[in-house]
Amino acid sequence: MDNKTVVVPHNLPKGEMGGKQKNGQADGRNRRALGDIGNLVPAPAVEGKPKAAQISRPVTRSFCAQLLANAQAEKNKKALAEIVNKDAPAKKKASDKEIKTVEGSSLSKRKAKKSGKTLTSTLTARSKAACGLSNRPKYEIDDIDVVDADNHLAAVEYVEDIYNFYKLTEGESRVDDYMNFQPDLNHKMRAILVDWLIEVHRKFELMPESLYLAINILDRFLSLKTVPRKELQLVGISSMLIACKYEEIWAPEVNDFIHISDNAYAREQILQMEKAILGKLEWYLTVPTPYVFLVRYIKAATPSDNQEMENMTFFFAELGLMNYKTTISYCPSMLAASSVYAARSTLNKTPLWTQTLQHHTGYSEDQLMECAKQLVSYHLGAAESKLKAIYRKFSSPDRGAVAFFPPARNLLPTTTDAASCS
Repeated sequence: MDNKTVVVPHNLPKGEMGGKQKNGQADGRNRRALGDIGNLVPAPAVEGKPKAAQISRPVTRSFCAQLLANAQAEKNKKALAEIVNKDAPAKKKASDKEIKTVEGSSLSKRKAKKSGKTLTSTLTARSKAACGLSNRPKYEIDDIDVVDADNHLAAVEYVEDIYNFYKLTEGESRVDDYMNFQPDLNHKMRAILVDWLIEVHRKFELMPESLYLAINILDRFLSLKTVPRKELQLVGISSMLIACKYEEIWAPEVNDFIHISDNAYAREQILQMEKAILGKLEWYLTVPTPYVFLVRYIKAATPSDNQEMENMTFFFAELGLMNYKTTISYCPSMLAASSVYAARSTLNKTPLWTQTLQHHTGYSEDQLMECAKQLVSYHLGAAESKLKAIYRKFSSPDRGAVAFFPPARNLLPTTTDAASCS
C-alpha cells in the first residue's frame, strides 16, 4: 500500500458499499479527505497575536486541556493587568481617604479624651459602679514589702496573691460550735487544755506556728469525733505532736510528751491517737491559721520593726485562741486583725486603724470593734484568771512584759458585756 491517505467515499451509490477494490485504491475525485470529516480542528489562536499558519493535529483529551489552560492563563494575565491599571488611582484615593480617616479618628480621640468620654473610661466607670468602687476615695497605701524587695524568701511578687488565697480558703478549716456534740466536754475543759498546751509549747521553745496549728488540729478533731473526758489531754498531746512534725525542724519525740504529761499515757496510746486524728482530718494540715495573718498584719501596722507592737498583738491573739467563744465566732483573719486593732488601742497608736491596714486586712474599724472588745475584756481579767500561762508568758521581759500594760479604755466592755464574756 502506498503513502496516500485513505479516504471514505462520500456518496456511494447503493450497492457499491459492498464492492471490493482489488488494489485497495479508489478514485480520488469521489472521495473526501479525513480532515473534512470533523475530527481535526485548528488550534485556537491567542488573542492579540496575528494568526499563523494553522496546523491541523488530532485533538486528544490531554492536548485539549493544555490548550484551555494556556488560554485561561493568558486571559487571567490580561485581566490582572487591567485591574491594576484601573485600581491604581483608586488606591491612591483610598489611601488619601484612610489618612484623613486616621487623622480624623485621632482628632476625635483627642477630643474624647479631653471630654473624658472614651469607651475605656465608660466601661471602667460601669465596672467600678457595679463593684461599688465609684465613690471610693483615693488614699495613699504604704508599700509594706519595699524592704523585702531583694529578699527572695519573702516572695514579694506573689505575696498579695498568696494572702488572697488564704482569705478564700480559711473557711474550709474553720470549725463551728461543737460543744453540743461533745456530751462529756465543755468550753472550760478546752480552755484548761489550751492553757496547758501553751505552757508545753513555751517549755519546748517551739515555733509559734506549731502552737496555732496544734489548736486548729485539736478543734477540728473535736468537731468530728466524740471524745471522752479522760482522753482530752491525749488528743491535745497528739495534736501538738502532729503540729511539731509539720512545722519544726527538730520536733520533740514521743517520749518528751510522755514525760511532760507525767506518764499519763503510754507511747502506743499517743501513736494510736495520732493516727486517728490524721485519718479523721484526711491529712489536711496546710491551713491558714491566725498566725499566718498575724505576720502580715503586724507588718502592715508597723512600718519599722516594732517588737512591742508585735508582742502585744500575739498576746491578744493567744487570749482569743484560749477562749472557745472567740475561736468559733470569728475566722482566723478577723481574729488576727482584731488583735492588731486591740494592740494599737492599748499602745495608744494614732490613728487606731490606717488605710494601709484596711487595705491589707480587708476589714474596716467598725467590723473589728466587737471582736477587739472581747479581746480587751480577756486582758482585763488575765491577772485574776486561774489560767495564767498566757499572762506569765507575756509578763516576762523577753516578751516586753506587755501583759502589764493597762487595758485599752476605748475598748473596755460595759457591765453587761463583761458579764456575758465571763
